[in-house]
Amino acid sequence: MRKQFATRLLPAFAVAAVLVAGNGDTPALAATDTATLTVSASVAAVCNVQAATLAFGAYDPVAANLDATTVINVTCTPGTTYDIGLNGGGSGNVAARQMANGGALLNYSVFSDPARTVNWGDTVGTDTVSGVGGGGVNPHSVYGRIPTGQFVATGAYSDTVTITVTY
Repeated sequence: MRKQFATRLLPAFAVAAVLVAGNGDTPALAATDTATLTVSASVAAVCNVQAATLAFGAYDPVAANLDATTVINVTCTPGTTYDIGLNGGGSGNVAARQMANGGALLNYSVFSDPARTVNWGDTVGTDTVSGVGGGGVNPHSVYGRIPTGQFVATGAYSDTVTITVTY
């Protein structure tokens, strides 16, 4: 009887051993290998410019000069150097800008300093305003002046000046 018992149990133990060893949870032998994944990107120098209207309001030719101020906001990637140029508008001349009302013209100037002594033009390195991007908005004040003594027709005068940011 002992031999019969052992003969019957031996296959049962073998089946149990196979089930325990190969239960599917983990392989009997595991190996690993590693490698590296290189990740890269490049950030380009980029600038964005926005400006509000330079609004002088009502001009009186016998009163003093009429001054106005606005802001040009430049946003560039950090470390990006830039120059802001303002063209001559409709007159095409940065030293003799003019607003128009039909055929009537009203002279004005745009300056880069509050004393209104440095004309703001569009020649990089000569009469532009420079800056360095910091990732946020860099405001640059624009100082305008309509000189007194211009007797022109009544009405609304305007001009369009192109802002160019060179970076």
